Amino acid sequence: MHNRHQFDRPAACPRVHARSPLQELEQAFLALARGVEPLTFPAHLVCQEPDSAAWPVDRVRCHLAHPSAGAELRERTWREVVRRARELGAPWDVVAVAMTVPVLRRMLARLSRPGHLERAEVEQEALAAVAVTLRTIDLGAERLDRELFRAADRAVHRLMYAARRSAVRETSDVATHVAQPCSVAPTDHGSPVDELTILAHAVRARVVDATEARLIARTRLDREPMGRLAAERGVSVRQLYRRRNTAERHLAAYLRRQAQER
Repeated sequence: MHNRHQFDRPAACPRVHARSPLQELEQAFLALARGVEPLTFPAHLVCQEPDSAAWPVDRVRCHLAHPSAGAELRERTWREVVRRARELGAPWDVVAVAMTVPVLRRMLARLSRPGHLERAEVEQEALAAVAVTLRTIDLGAERLDRELFRAADRAVHRLMYAARRSAVRETSDVATHVAQPCSVAPTDHGSPVDELTILAHAVRARVVDATEARLIARTRLDREPMGRLAAERGVSVRQLYRRRNTAERHLAAYLRRQAQER
């Protein structure tokens, strides 16, 4: 087994999209497993009748996912992987987290993620939970792998719950002032005005700019998907949600002041 590893960072390519956290980890893991000096693991801990004394770590991970890997061997392998991550550090800490990637992919694919919560943020939360649990988990516990997956699952669900609660609060606040503006925004002659007129007034008052007003109108009033607008503008969905939230807070404060002045 080799403990020294050197591999170059791939050359940057301006046309290649940024990898997700899971993809970044997978690339680092495969570089360890398939480099000039592959990182290996004692095969007898993984297989009852191995064909060689040591296996590359990617082969170990594949075997763990195979039905032929019995519970006892799986338990033994995970215990040793976690022990090495704790006691030896790099690169075994990378290997231990990367061992969870196939299961994390399946787990995250089944989740109903809020539209404004980016996939990369969810992946990062899951990986962080696994990394933290690796440092605190009891090595004598049964099914260490399940403890890691449960920690990731809990962390992701907490993140999604918080994102949904935040979205509900923000939507409710704006709905009070925009979706039903007639009660707080009459004209000088006392007749109600529609939502687009209110947005136009806010633009003239420099409370929001024209781009922000169009964003609010298209997503709140016309119900256009935020993903479509994000693609048009070349930004992430989460970034566009943040822009709209900021504009709506300014608009809500403006409408409250208008109501108080009357």
